[in-house]
Amino acid sequence: MTTDTTAAPNFIRNQIREEIEAGKVTKIVTRFPPEPNGFLHIGHAKSICLNFGLAEQFGGDCHLRFDDTNPAKEEQAYIDAIKEDVKWLGFEWAGDVRFASDYFDQLYVWAQHLIREGKAYVDDLSPDEIREYRGTLTEPGKPSPYRERSAEENLDLLERMRVGEFAEGGKVLRAKIDMAAPNINLRDPILYRVRHAHHHQTGDAWKIYPSYDFTHGQSDALEGVTHSVCTLEFEDHRPLYEWFLDNLPVPARPRQIEFARLNLNYTLTSKRKLKLLVDKNIVDGWDDPRLPTISGMRRRGYTPASIRKFCDMIGVTRADGGLVDIAMLTHAIRSDLEDNAQRAMCVLKPLKVVLTNVAEDHEDVYEVPGHPAREDMAVRQVPFNRELWIDADDFMEEPPKKFFRLAPGKEVRLRNSYVIRCDEVIKDDAGEIQELRCSVDFDTLGKNPEGRKVKGVIHWVSAKHGVPMEVRLYDNLFMVEQPDRDKDADFLEHLNPDSLTVCQAIGEPSLAEALPESRFQFERVGYFCADRHDCLNGKLVFNRTVGLKDSWAKIKKKG
Repeated sequence: MTTDTTAAPNFIRNQIREEIEAGKVTKIVTRFPPEPNGFLHIGHAKSICLNFGLAEQFGGDCHLRFDDTNPAKEEQAYIDAIKEDVKWLGFEWAGDVRFASDYFDQLYVWAQHLIREGKAYVDDLSPDEIREYRGTLTEPGKPSPYRERSAEENLDLLERMRVGEFAEGGKVLRAKIDMAAPNINLRDPILYRVRHAHHHQTGDAWKIYPSYDFTHGQSDALEGVTHSVCTLEFEDHRPLYEWFLDNLPVPARPRQIEFARLNLNYTLTSKRKLKLLVDKNIVDGWDDPRLPTISGMRRRGYTPASIRKFCDMIGVTRADGGLVDIAMLTHAIRSDLEDNAQRAMCVLKPLKVVLTNVAEDHEDVYEVPGHPAREDMAVRQVPFNRELWIDADDFMEEPPKKFFRLAPGKEVRLRNSYVIRCDEVIKDDAGEIQELRCSVDFDTLGKNPEGRKVKGVIHWVSAKHGVPMEVRLYDNLFMVEQPDRDKDADFLEHLNPDSLTVCQAIGEPSLAEALPESRFQFERVGYFCADRHDCLNGKLVFNRTVGLKDSWAKIKKKG
Protein backbone atom coordinates (compact mmCIF):
# COMPACT_ATOMS: atom_id res chain seq x y z
CA MET A 1 0.00 0.00 0.00
CA THR A 2 1.35 3.41 -0.94
CA THR A 3 0.02 6.63 0.48
CA ASP A 4 -0.16 9.67 -1.76
CA THR A 5 1.80 12.28 0.17
CA THR A 6 2.42 14.64 -2.73
CA ALA A 7 -0.94 16.26 -3.49
CA ALA A 8 -1.50 18.55 -0.47
CA PRO A 9 0.76 20.99 1.43
CA ASN A 10 2.97 19.16 3.92
CA PHE A 11 5.72 21.26 5.47
CA ILE A 12 7.13 18.34 7.48
CA ARG A 13 7.63 16.28 4.35
CA ASN A 14 9.43 19.23 2.76
CA GLN A 15 11.71 19.66 5.79
CA ILE A 16 12.63 15.97 5.86
CA ARG A 17 13.37 15.97 2.13
CA GLU A 18 15.73 18.92 2.64
CA GLU A 19 17.45 17.18 5.57
CA ILE A 20 18.00 14.03 3.55
CA GLU A 21 19.32 15.98 0.55
CA ALA A 22 21.70 17.89 2.85
CA GLY A 23 22.96 14.64 4.40
CA LYS A 24 21.73 15.56 7.89
CA VAL A 25 19.81 12.30 8.19
CA THR A 26 20.15 9.04 6.30
CA LYS A 27 17.15 7.07 7.54
CA ILE A 28 14.14 8.59 9.21
CA VAL A 29 12.34 6.96 12.11
CA THR A 30 8.92 8.24 13.16
CA ARG A 31 6.44 6.93 15.67
CA PHE A 32 2.72 6.93 16.37
CA PRO A 33 2.36 7.09 20.18
CA PRO A 34 -1.28 6.77 21.28
CA GLU A 35 -2.38 6.58 24.89
CA PRO A 36 -4.46 3.40 25.36
CA ASN A 37 -7.29 5.20 27.15
CA GLY A 38 -9.91 5.17 24.39
CA PHE A 39 -10.50 4.41 20.74
CA LEU A 40 -8.75 6.34 17.98
CA HIS A 41 -10.67 9.02 16.09
CA ILE A 42 -10.34 10.89 12.80
CA GLY A 43 -7.79 13.28 14.34
CA HIS A 44 -5.57 10.32 15.14
CA ALA A 45 -6.04 9.10 11.56
CA LYS A 46 -4.34 12.30 10.38
CA SER A 47 -1.37 11.57 12.65
CA ILE A 48 -1.25 7.92 11.58
CA CYS A 49 -1.25 8.83 7.89
CA LEU A 50 1.40 11.49 8.49
CA ASN A 51 3.83 9.41 10.54
CA PHE A 52 3.49 6.16 8.64
CA GLY A 53 3.26 8.00 5.33
CA LEU A 54 6.53 9.90 5.90
CA ALA A 55 8.37 6.72 6.83
CA GLU A 56 6.93 5.01 3.78
CA GLN A 57 7.80 7.79 1.36
CA PHE A 58 11.40 8.19 2.56
CA GLY A 59 12.18 4.51 3.12
CA GLY A 60 12.25 4.78 6.90
CA ASP A 61 10.51 3.09 9.84
CA CYS A 62 7.48 4.03 11.87
CA HIS A 63 7.01 2.58 15.34
CA LEU A 64 3.74 1.94 17.12
CA ARG A 65 4.36 2.80 20.76
CA PHE A 66 1.71 2.97 23.46
CA ASP A 67 2.35 5.76 25.96
CA ASP A 68 1.00 3.73 28.86
CA THR A 69 1.88 5.87 31.85
CA ASN A 70 -1.62 6.20 33.36
CA PRO A 71 -2.80 2.63 34.05
CA ALA A 72 -5.97 3.69 35.87
CA LYS A 73 -7.46 4.86 32.56
CA GLU A 74 -5.95 2.25 30.26
CA GLU A 75 -7.33 -1.08 29.07
CA GLN A 76 -6.16 -3.98 26.95
CA ALA A 77 -9.31 -3.56 24.86
CA TYR A 78 -8.09 -0.12 23.79
CA ILE A 79 -4.69 -1.52 22.86
CA ASP A 80 -6.28 -4.21 20.72
CA ALA A 81 -8.61 -1.72 19.02
CA ILE A 82 -5.78 0.70 18.23
CA LYS A 83 -3.66 -2.02 16.65
CA GLU A 84 -6.63 -3.15 14.56
CA ASP A 85 -7.33 0.42 13.42
CA VAL A 86 -3.75 0.99 12.27
CA LYS A 87 -3.73 -2.29 10.34
CA TRP A 88 -7.16 -1.59 8.83
CA LEU A 89 -5.91 1.76 7.52
CA GLY A 90 -3.29 -0.23 5.65
CA PHE A 91 -0.13 0.48 7.64
CA GLU A 92 2.50 -1.77 9.21
CA TRP A 93 4.69 -0.73 12.10
CA ALA A 94 8.37 -1.56 12.22
CA GLY A 95 9.27 -4.39 14.58
CA ASP A 96 7.19 -5.33 17.59
CA VAL A 97 4.57 -3.16 19.19
CA ARG A 98 6.34 -0.99 21.74
CA PHE A 99 5.22 0.33 25.11
CA ALA A 100 6.57 3.22 27.14
CA SER A 101 6.44 0.77 30.05
CA ASP A 102 9.20 -1.19 28.28
CA TYR A 103 11.46 1.65 29.40
CA PHE A 104 10.30 2.07 32.99
CA ASP A 105 13.56 0.61 34.38
CA GLN A 106 15.69 2.95 32.29
CA LEU A 107 13.55 5.96 33.10
CA TYR A 108 13.95 5.23 36.81
CA VAL A 109 17.74 5.07 36.40
CA TRP A 110 17.64 8.41 34.60
CA ALA A 111 15.49 9.91 37.38
CA GLN A 112 18.19 8.84 39.84
CA HIS A 113 20.78 10.42 37.51
CA LEU A 114 18.96 13.77 37.65
CA ILE A 115 18.84 13.58 41.44
CA ARG A 116 22.58 12.93 41.65
CA GLU A 117 23.19 15.87 39.32
CA GLY A 118 21.13 18.12 41.58
CA LYS A 119 18.43 18.47 38.92
CA ALA A 120 15.52 16.64 40.57
CA TYR A 121 14.01 16.43 44.04
CA VAL A 122 11.19 14.75 45.95
CA ASP A 123 8.48 17.23 46.90
CA ASP A 124 5.95 16.83 49.74
CA LEU A 125 3.65 19.66 48.61
CA SER A 126 0.07 18.66 47.90
CA PRO A 127 -1.26 18.92 44.33
CA ASP A 128 -3.10 22.14 45.25
CA GLU A 129 0.01 23.61 46.82
CA ILE A 130 2.09 22.72 43.77
CA ARG A 131 -0.39 24.61 41.58
CA GLU A 132 -0.29 27.58 43.94
CA TYR A 133 3.52 27.65 44.09
CA ARG A 134 3.81 27.36 40.28
CA GLY A 135 2.62 30.93 39.74
CA THR A 136 0.76 32.26 36.70
CA LEU A 137 1.49 33.45 33.19
CA THR A 138 2.17 36.92 34.59
CA GLU A 139 3.71 36.04 37.96
CA PRO A 140 6.74 33.82 38.66
CA GLY A 141 6.44 30.74 40.82
CA LYS A 142 8.14 30.25 44.15
CA PRO A 143 10.35 27.36 45.20
CA SER A 144 9.04 24.49 47.26
CA PRO A 145 10.43 24.29 50.80
CA TYR A 146 11.60 20.78 49.91
CA ARG A 147 13.54 21.90 46.82
CA GLU A 148 16.97 21.82 48.48
CA ARG A 149 16.89 18.30 49.90
CA SER A 150 20.17 16.47 49.55
CA ALA A 151 20.72 13.96 46.78
CA GLU A 152 20.99 11.17 49.35
CA GLU A 153 17.64 12.01 50.92
CA ASN A 154 15.96 12.35 47.53
CA LEU A 155 17.30 8.99 46.35
CA ASP A 156 16.06 7.33 49.52
CA LEU A 157 12.62 8.95 49.25
CA LEU A 158 12.31 8.04 45.56
CA GLU A 159 13.06 4.39 46.30
CA ARG A 160 10.52 4.36 49.10
CA MET A 161 7.99 5.91 46.71
CA ARG A 162 8.76 3.15 44.21
CA VAL A 163 8.04 0.31 46.63
CA GLY A 164 4.74 1.83 47.76
CA GLU A 165 5.60 3.26 51.16
CA PHE A 166 3.70 6.51 50.59
CA ALA A 167 0.06 7.24 49.79
CA GLU A 168 -1.06 8.59 46.44
CA GLY A 169 -0.60 12.36 46.32
CA GLY A 170 1.79 12.24 49.26
CA LYS A 171 4.98 12.84 47.31
CA VAL A 172 6.13 13.54 43.76
CA LEU A 173 9.49 13.72 42.04
CA ARG A 174 10.08 17.04 40.29
CA ALA A 175 12.77 18.32 37.95
CA LYS A 176 14.71 21.29 39.33
CA ILE A 177 14.76 23.79 36.49
CA ASP A 178 13.52 27.38 37.00
CA MET A 179 10.49 28.47 39.02
CA ALA A 180 10.63 31.90 37.33
CA ALA A 181 10.76 30.59 33.77
CA PRO A 182 8.34 32.38 31.39
CA ASN A 183 7.31 28.94 30.13
CA ILE A 184 5.32 27.40 32.98
CA ASN A 185 6.23 23.90 31.75
CA LEU A 186 9.80 24.59 32.96
CA ARG A 187 8.76 25.50 36.50
CA ASP A 188 9.93 22.28 38.14
CA PRO A 189 7.66 19.85 36.27
CA ILE A 190 6.58 16.58 37.85
CA LEU A 191 8.51 13.49 36.78
CA TYR A 192 6.89 10.78 38.94
CA ARG A 193 3.64 10.40 40.91
CA VAL A 194 2.71 7.75 43.45
CA ARG A 195 -0.03 5.54 42.02
CA HIS A 196 -1.06 2.24 43.55
CA ALA A 197 -2.52 1.00 40.28
CA HIS A 198 -2.22 -2.34 38.53
CA HIS A 199 -0.60 -1.95 35.12
CA HIS A 200 -1.74 -3.98 32.09
CA GLN A 201 1.88 -4.62 31.05
CA THR A 202 3.97 -4.51 34.24
CA GLY A 203 1.42 -5.79 36.75
CA ASP A 204 2.12 -4.58 40.30
CA ALA A 205 5.86 -4.04 39.86
CA TRP A 206 5.61 -0.25 40.15
CA LYS A 207 3.93 2.03 42.67
CA ILE A 208 5.10 5.16 40.87
CA TYR A 209 4.51 6.11 37.26
CA PRO A 210 6.39 8.65 35.12
CA SER A 211 4.72 11.70 33.65
CA TYR A 212 4.03 11.95 29.93
CA ASP A 213 6.64 14.71 29.51
CA PHE A 214 9.37 12.69 31.22
CA THR A 215 8.51 9.54 29.32
CA HIS A 216 7.89 10.76 25.81
CA GLY A 217 11.18 12.24 24.64
CA GLN A 218 13.30 9.62 26.36
CA SER A 219 11.27 6.84 24.74
CA ASP A 220 11.87 8.55 21.38
CA ALA A 221 15.58 8.67 22.10
CA LEU A 222 15.78 5.02 23.17
CA GLU A 223 14.05 3.97 19.93
CA GLY A 224 16.26 6.12 17.70
CA VAL A 225 13.33 8.25 16.55
CA THR A 226 14.59 11.05 14.29
CA HIS A 227 11.38 13.08 13.97
CA SER A 228 8.94 13.24 16.87
CA VAL A 229 5.83 14.63 15.20
CA CYS A 230 3.03 15.93 17.42
CA THR A 231 0.22 18.49 17.40
CA LEU A 232 0.61 22.18 18.21
CA GLU A 233 -0.61 21.93 21.80
CA PHE A 234 2.78 20.35 22.57
CA GLU A 235 4.75 23.31 21.17
CA ASP A 236 5.08 24.85 24.65
CA HIS A 237 6.35 21.49 25.90
CA ARG A 238 9.22 21.39 23.39
CA PRO A 239 11.68 23.33 25.65
CA LEU A 240 11.08 20.70 28.34
CA TYR A 241 11.43 17.89 25.79
CA GLU A 242 14.82 19.35 24.85
CA TRP A 243 15.86 20.01 28.47
CA PHE A 244 15.56 16.32 29.26
CA LEU A 245 17.61 15.40 26.19
CA ASP A 246 20.26 17.94 27.20
CA ASN A 247 20.49 16.70 30.78
CA LEU A 248 20.30 12.91 30.36
CA PRO A 249 22.78 10.48 28.77
CA VAL A 250 20.35 9.52 26.00
CA PRO A 251 21.61 7.46 23.02
CA ALA A 252 20.04 9.68 20.34
CA ARG A 253 18.57 13.14 19.92
CA PRO A 254 15.15 13.21 18.25
CA ARG A 255 13.64 16.46 17.00
CA GLN A 256 10.11 17.47 17.94
CA ILE A 257 8.01 19.01 15.15
CA GLU A 258 4.48 20.30 15.70
CA PHE A 259 1.61 20.53 13.22
CA ALA A 260 -1.96 21.82 13.40
CA ARG A 261 -4.47 19.30 14.69
CA LEU A 262 -7.65 18.43 12.83
CA ASN A 263 -10.84 20.21 13.90
CA LEU A 264 -13.90 18.93 12.04
CA ASN A 265 -17.25 20.68 12.23
CA TYR A 266 -20.27 18.96 13.80
CA THR A 267 -17.76 16.61 15.44
CA LEU A 268 -16.13 16.00 18.81
CA THR A 269 -12.60 14.60 19.02
CA SER A 270 -12.11 14.75 22.77
CA LYS A 271 -11.59 11.19 23.98
CA ARG A 272 -12.94 12.19 27.39
CA LYS A 273 -16.18 13.45 25.86
CA LEU A 274 -16.44 10.54 23.47
CA LYS A 275 -16.05 8.19 26.44
CA LEU A 276 -18.85 10.07 28.21
CA LEU A 277 -21.15 9.44 25.23
CA VAL A 278 -20.26 5.75 25.42
CA ASP A 279 -20.57 5.46 29.19
CA LYS A 280 -23.97 7.19 29.22
CA ASN A 281 -25.21 4.85 26.46
CA ILE A 282 -26.00 7.83 24.25
CA VAL A 283 -24.28 5.91 21.49
CA ASP A 284 -23.89 2.19 20.84
CA GLY A 285 -20.30 1.74 21.99
CA TRP A 286 -17.03 3.15 20.67
CA ASP A 287 -17.78 1.95 17.14
CA ASP A 288 -21.21 3.56 16.87
CA PRO A 289 -21.37 4.79 13.24
CA ARG A 290 -22.22 8.32 14.43
CA LEU A 291 -18.90 8.68 16.24
CA PRO A 292 -15.74 10.00 14.54
CA THR A 293 -13.76 7.03 15.87
CA ILE A 294 -11.94 5.06 13.19
CA SER A 295 -13.87 1.94 14.17
CA GLY A 296 -17.14 3.89 14.06
CA MET A 297 -16.35 5.25 10.61
CA ARG A 298 -15.39 1.76 9.49
CA ARG A 299 -18.73 0.39 10.71
CA ARG A 300 -20.55 3.21 8.95
CA GLY A 301 -18.91 2.21 5.67
CA TYR A 302 -15.88 4.45 5.29
CA THR A 303 -12.97 2.80 3.51
CA PRO A 304 -9.29 3.05 4.43
CA ALA A 305 -8.64 4.68 1.05
CA SER A 306 -11.24 7.39 1.68
CA ILE A 307 -9.82 8.28 5.10
CA ARG A 308 -6.28 8.44 3.69
CA LYS A 309 -7.53 10.60 0.83
CA PHE A 310 -9.25 12.96 3.25
CA CYS A 311 -6.11 13.28 5.36
CA ASP A 312 -4.16 14.09 2.22
CA MET A 313 -6.75 16.66 1.10
CA ILE A 314 -6.49 18.68 4.33
CA GLY A 315 -2.68 18.75 4.24
CA VAL A 316 -0.17 19.33 7.05
CA THR A 317 0.58 22.87 8.18
CA ARG A 318 1.47 24.76 11.34
CA ALA A 319 -1.35 27.24 10.83
CA ASP A 320 -4.58 26.61 12.69
CA GLY A 321 -6.95 26.63 9.75
CA GLY A 322 -10.06 26.58 11.92
CA LEU A 323 -12.78 24.07 11.25
CA VAL A 324 -12.52 21.64 8.39
CA ASP A 325 -15.84 21.19 6.61
CA ILE A 326 -17.21 17.69 7.15
CA ALA A 327 -18.32 17.88 3.49
CA MET A 328 -14.65 17.25 2.57
CA LEU A 329 -14.79 13.98 4.47
CA THR A 330 -18.04 12.87 2.87
CA HIS A 331 -16.69 13.88 -0.54
CA ALA A 332 -13.71 11.54 -0.02
CA ILE A 333 -15.89 8.51 0.75
CA ARG A 334 -18.52 9.37 -1.85
CA SER A 335 -15.97 9.55 -4.66
CA ASP A 336 -14.50 6.21 -3.55
CA LEU A 337 -17.86 4.47 -3.38
CA GLU A 338 -19.04 5.98 -6.66
CA ASP A 339 -16.22 4.07 -8.34
CA ASN A 340 -16.24 0.92 -6.25
CA ALA A 341 -19.61 0.21 -4.62
CA GLN A 342 -21.88 -2.38 -6.23
CA ARG A 343 -25.34 -1.15 -7.17
CA ALA A 344 -28.60 -2.54 -5.79
CA MET A 345 -32.20 -1.47 -5.28
CA CYS A 346 -33.73 -1.11 -1.82
CA VAL A 347 -37.08 0.39 -0.77
CA LEU A 348 -36.89 2.21 2.57
CA LYS A 349 -40.62 3.03 2.89
CA PRO A 350 -42.40 0.13 1.15
CA LEU A 351 -45.66 0.84 -0.69
CA LYS A 352 -47.33 -2.09 -2.48
CA VAL A 353 -47.94 -1.85 -6.25
CA VAL A 354 -50.14 -4.41 -8.01
CA LEU A 355 -49.71 -4.55 -11.79
CA THR A 356 -53.23 -5.43 -12.85
CA ASN A 357 -52.40 -6.44 -16.44
CA VAL A 358 -49.61 -8.82 -15.37
CA ALA A 359 -50.56 -12.44 -14.80
CA GLU A 360 -50.23 -13.76 -11.26
CA ASP A 361 -47.71 -16.41 -12.35
CA HIS A 362 -45.74 -14.04 -14.60
CA GLU A 363 -42.07 -13.68 -13.80
CA ASP A 364 -39.15 -12.09 -15.61
CA VAL A 365 -35.57 -11.99 -14.45
CA TYR A 366 -33.47 -9.06 -15.62
CA GLU A 367 -29.72 -9.24 -15.81
CA VAL A 368 -28.50 -5.89 -14.52
CA PRO A 369 -24.86 -4.70 -14.26
CA GLY A 370 -23.40 -4.70 -10.76
CA HIS A 371 -21.84 -1.32 -11.63
CA PRO A 372 -22.48 0.78 -14.74
CA ALA A 373 -18.75 1.25 -15.40
CA ARG A 374 -17.26 -1.93 -13.92
CA GLU A 375 -17.38 -5.06 -16.04
CA ASP A 376 -15.47 -6.92 -13.33
CA MET A 377 -18.47 -6.76 -10.97
CA ALA A 378 -20.97 -9.61 -11.05
CA VAL A 379 -24.24 -9.18 -12.95
CA ARG A 380 -27.33 -8.97 -10.70
CA GLN A 381 -30.41 -11.11 -11.22
CA VAL A 382 -33.43 -8.86 -10.63
CA PRO A 383 -36.85 -10.63 -10.71
CA PHE A 384 -40.00 -8.86 -11.91
CA ASN A 385 -43.58 -10.04 -11.29
CA ARG A 386 -47.13 -8.85 -10.64
CA GLU A 387 -46.62 -7.36 -7.17
CA LEU A 388 -43.84 -4.90 -6.39
CA TRP A 389 -42.69 -2.56 -3.66
CA ILE A 390 -41.90 1.07 -4.44
CA ASP A 391 -40.90 3.81 -2.03
CA ALA A 392 -43.84 5.71 -0.57
CA ASP A 393 -41.95 8.97 -1.23
CA ASP A 394 -42.17 8.22 -4.95
CA PHE A 395 -45.97 8.61 -4.97
CA MET A 396 -48.20 11.63 -4.39
CA GLU A 397 -51.95 11.85 -4.79
CA GLU A 398 -51.83 15.58 -5.52
CA PRO A 399 -48.35 16.20 -6.88
CA PRO A 400 -46.83 19.65 -7.49
CA LYS A 401 -46.02 20.69 -11.03
CA LYS A 402 -42.46 19.35 -11.20
CA PHE A 403 -43.07 16.05 -9.42
CA PHE A 404 -42.00 13.52 -12.07
CA ARG A 405 -42.64 10.37 -10.09
CA LEU A 406 -45.84 8.35 -9.72
CA ALA A 407 -49.29 9.96 -9.28
CA PRO A 408 -52.88 9.02 -10.19
CA GLY A 409 -53.17 8.83 -13.97
CA LYS A 410 -49.44 9.55 -14.39
CA GLU A 411 -46.68 7.35 -15.78
CA VAL A 412 -43.20 6.56 -14.53
CA ARG A 413 -40.49 4.13 -15.56
CA LEU A 414 -39.43 1.34 -13.25
CA ARG A 415 -35.65 1.26 -13.21
CA ASN A 416 -34.33 -1.33 -15.73
CA SER A 417 -37.94 -2.28 -16.56
CA TYR A 418 -41.22 -1.07 -18.02
CA VAL A 419 -43.22 2.16 -17.90
CA ILE A 420 -46.24 1.87 -15.59
CA ARG A 421 -49.31 4.05 -15.01
CA CYS A 422 -51.16 4.49 -11.71
CA ASP A 423 -54.84 3.70 -12.26
CA GLU A 424 -56.25 3.33 -8.75
CA VAL A 425 -55.33 4.16 -5.14
CA ILE A 426 -56.49 1.69 -2.46
CA LYS A 427 -56.96 3.07 1.06
CA ASP A 428 -58.01 1.64 4.42
CA ASP A 429 -60.89 2.91 6.58
CA ALA A 430 -58.62 5.56 8.09
CA GLY A 431 -57.80 6.94 4.66
CA GLU A 432 -54.22 5.60 4.66
CA ILE A 433 -52.88 4.39 1.33
CA GLN A 434 -52.45 0.62 1.32
CA GLU A 435 -51.55 -0.13 -2.29
CA LEU A 436 -51.57 1.23 -5.81
CA ARG A 437 -53.16 -0.50 -8.78
CA CYS A 438 -51.11 0.14 -11.88
CA SER A 439 -50.84 -1.07 -15.46
CA VAL A 440 -47.76 -1.88 -17.53
CA ASP A 441 -46.96 -0.68 -21.03
CA PHE A 442 -45.29 -3.86 -22.31
CA ASP A 443 -43.88 -2.04 -25.33
CA THR A 444 -41.46 0.03 -23.22
CA LEU A 445 -38.81 -2.44 -22.06
CA GLY A 446 -35.54 -0.88 -23.05
CA LYS A 447 -37.19 1.83 -25.19
CA ASN A 448 -39.26 4.98 -24.85
CA PRO A 449 -43.06 4.85 -25.20
CA GLU A 450 -44.62 5.90 -28.47
CA GLY A 451 -45.90 9.45 -28.75
CA ARG A 452 -45.26 10.60 -25.16
CA LYS A 453 -42.39 11.46 -22.86
CA VAL A 454 -41.95 9.85 -19.44
CA LYS A 455 -39.48 11.84 -17.34
CA GLY A 456 -39.48 9.96 -14.04
CA VAL A 457 -37.57 6.80 -13.11
CA ILE A 458 -38.10 5.09 -9.74
CA HIS A 459 -36.55 2.08 -8.04
CA TRP A 460 -38.57 -0.95 -6.98
CA VAL A 461 -38.30 -4.48 -5.58
CA SER A 462 -40.25 -7.65 -6.31
CA ALA A 463 -42.73 -8.31 -3.50
CA LYS A 464 -42.31 -12.05 -3.94
CA HIS A 465 -38.51 -12.08 -3.92
CA GLY A 466 -37.66 -8.97 -1.89
CA VAL A 467 -35.49 -9.40 1.19
CA PRO A 468 -36.59 -7.78 4.49
CA MET A 469 -33.79 -5.87 6.18
CA GLU A 470 -33.10 -3.16 8.70
CA VAL A 471 -31.64 0.07 7.36
CA ARG A 472 -30.12 2.63 9.71
CA LEU A 473 -30.01 6.20 8.46
CA TYR A 474 -27.27 8.11 10.26
CA ASP A 475 -26.88 11.87 10.43
CA ASN A 476 -24.55 14.21 12.31
CA LEU A 477 -24.55 13.47 16.03
CA PHE A 478 -24.58 17.20 16.84
CA MET A 479 -26.74 20.01 15.49
CA VAL A 480 -24.12 22.79 15.76
CA GLU A 481 -20.74 23.18 14.11
CA GLN A 482 -18.76 23.36 17.37
CA PRO A 483 -20.65 21.44 20.05
CA ASP A 484 -17.99 22.10 22.71
CA ARG A 485 -17.17 25.69 21.78
CA ASP A 486 -18.78 27.10 24.93
CA LYS A 487 -16.71 25.60 27.73
CA ASP A 488 -19.30 26.57 30.33
CA ALA A 489 -22.20 24.85 28.54
CA ASP A 490 -23.07 21.17 28.38
CA PHE A 491 -22.15 19.88 24.94
CA LEU A 492 -24.86 17.22 25.31
CA GLU A 493 -27.43 19.98 24.83
CA HIS A 494 -26.45 20.05 21.15
CA LEU A 495 -27.18 16.39 20.44
CA ASN A 496 -29.18 15.78 17.29
CA PRO A 497 -32.35 13.84 18.22
CA ASP A 498 -32.60 12.66 14.61
CA SER A 499 -29.03 11.36 14.31
CA LEU A 500 -30.41 7.83 13.82
CA THR A 501 -33.55 6.74 11.99
CA VAL A 502 -34.27 3.01 11.63
CA CYS A 503 -36.26 1.74 8.63
CA GLN A 504 -37.70 -1.70 8.05
CA ALA A 505 -36.85 -1.89 4.37
CA ILE A 506 -37.03 -4.39 1.52
CA GLY A 507 -34.10 -4.99 -0.80
CA GLU A 508 -33.50 -6.86 -4.00
CA PRO A 509 -32.57 -10.57 -3.64
CA SER A 510 -28.84 -10.03 -4.29
CA LEU A 511 -28.55 -8.22 -0.94
CA ALA A 512 -29.42 -11.39 0.99
CA GLU A 513 -25.87 -12.62 0.38
CA ALA A 514 -24.16 -9.40 1.46
CA LEU A 515 -21.04 -10.04 3.52
CA PRO A 516 -20.24 -7.92 6.58
CA GLU A 517 -18.69 -4.59 5.53
CA SER A 518 -19.67 -5.00 1.87
CA ARG A 519 -20.66 -1.65 0.40
CA PHE A 520 -23.47 -0.75 -1.98
CA GLN A 521 -25.07 2.15 -3.70
CA PHE A 522 -28.78 1.78 -3.13
CA GLU A 523 -29.89 3.39 -6.37
CA ARG A 524 -31.50 6.81 -5.94
CA VAL A 525 -31.03 6.55 -2.15
CA GLY A 526 -27.38 6.65 -1.07
CA TYR A 527 -24.36 4.55 -0.14
CA PHE A 528 -24.73 1.81 2.46
CA CYS A 529 -22.59 -0.76 4.25
CA ALA A 530 -23.57 -4.16 5.64
CA ASP A 531 -23.11 -3.88 9.40
CA ARG A 532 -19.93 -5.68 10.45
CA HIS A 533 -21.51 -7.04 13.65
CA ASP A 534 -25.16 -7.74 12.90
CA CYS A 535 -24.55 -9.27 9.47
CA LEU A 536 -21.95 -11.53 11.03
CA ASN A 537 -24.63 -12.75 13.44
CA GLY A 538 -27.22 -13.51 10.77
CA LYS A 539 -29.22 -10.26 10.90
CA LEU A 540 -29.38 -8.28 7.68
CA VAL A 541 -28.61 -4.67 8.62
CA PHE A 542 -27.30 -1.86 6.44
CA ASN A 543 -25.86 1.44 7.67
CA ARG A 544 -26.09 4.56 5.55
CA THR A 545 -22.58 5.81 4.92
CA VAL A 546 -23.42 8.95 2.99
CA GLY A 547 -26.07 10.33 0.67
CA LEU A 548 -25.74 10.72 -3.07
CA LYS A 549 -25.44 14.52 -3.22
CA ASP A 550 -21.92 15.94 -2.99
CA SER A 551 -22.03 19.35 -1.32
CA TRP A 552 -18.21 19.68 -1.27
CA ALA A 553 -17.97 19.31 -5.05
CA LYS A 554 -20.46 22.18 -5.37
CA ILE A 555 -18.49 24.30 -2.89
CA LYS A 556 -15.29 23.77 -4.88
CA LYS A 557 -17.01 24.77 -8.14
CA LYS A 558 -18.33 27.98 -6.57
CA GLY A 559 -14.87 28.74 -5.21
